[in-house]
Amino acid sequence: MGKSKTSNASARPRYWLMKSEPSAFSIDDLARASKQTTCWEGVRNYQARNFMRSMAVGDRVLFYHSNADPPAVVGIAEVVRTAYPDPTQFDKADIHYDPDSVPANPRWDLVDIKYIKKFSAPLPLDRLRGEPKLKGMVLLRKGSRLSVQPVTAAEWAHILSLA
Repeated sequence: MGKSKTSNASARPRYWLMKSEPSAFSIDDLARASKQTTCWEGVRNYQARNFMRSMAVGDRVLFYHSNADPPAVVGIAEVVRTAYPDPTQFDKADIHYDPDSVPANPRWDLVDIKYIKKFSAPLPLDRLRGEPKLKGMVLLRKGSRLSVQPVTAAEWAHILSLA
């Protein structure tokens, strides 16, 4: 007899990286937010959306400042609410409005995350690129632009050791 299959919950990543431009929303903004929590709205990439749909409460997040000088991992957050419809997709005045998405069948979701900590010093992208233990990390792959991406347990542990 073959091995029994494990559930999706135990097989999926429990660690993530979420990118935000610090001029739009930074780790400091998250720390200052009401209850140190925010919804991760405006994601308009199907793969990133699907990653958010697979998140569970308690999953950990590396908070990454993109389009920064330098781009860097700057802290940690935690998923505190699983995926639900992103209201910006229905708001005609919002830059994330999607005229093809309807409330009866929403196209885009978001999750809520809570601030855990800010690193004492950012971990710049160039430093991460120099780490052999991170060579397979999604963030470091050529052409990787996903705003939400999985992180392996080994990558997570190594990044925390660097921080």
